[in-house]
Amino acid sequence: MMRENDESAHGLRFKGTTIVSVRRENGVALGGDGQITLGTMIVKAQAKKVRTLHQNRVLAGFAGSTADALTLFERFESMLDAHQGHVGRASVALAKEWRTDRSLRRLEALLAVASREVSYLISGAGDVIEPELGILSIGSGSSYALAAARVLVRHTSLSPGEIVRESLLTAAEMDIYTNREITVLSLPEEPSPDPESR
Repeated sequence: MMRENDESAHGLRFKGTTIVSVRRENGVALGGDGQITLGTMIVKAQAKKVRTLHQNRVLAGFAGSTADALTLFERFESMLDAHQGHVGRASVALAKEWRTDRSLRRLEALLAVASREVSYLISGAGDVIEPELGILSIGSGSSYALAAARVLVRHTSLSPGEIVRESLLTAAEMDIYTNREITVLSLPEEPSPDPESR
């Protein structure tokens, strides 16, 4: 079951990162900054919080505890394998397990995932949320990044990757838990079959 909601409704506010995903006609991109914060101290500035999964066909990023997120990445990838790469089914399966499994229930993270077809936010409350306008953002600087991405989508012809980068840079200017060490991953639109090759 997919439910519309947002992270604040569950009191989930994770410091230390911003993740953004943008979808346009020419593809989808997902990126994140590199800062990891422990209390008021920056413990790492160049962490990689985004990665490709399932033979580089799915992008995923996390906000929250690093160890918890790595566990969730592994679970999500196993769900993708079990559902032949279908991101929607894998997302719902992970959300169900996350909410009901005693060992997973304590994990503190949010996942943002995207394929060429669809994007979702997955939470431990059992939410699987498809974003409006093809723009998804989680983490401490998510409001700033989301606002910037919406403006850039409406008023520019930038690629998804360029919009993600600019949105993260905007968040880094205002959110003390987001830095400018940015990683952006992209999935280009699949080319149409060449009629000459038939």
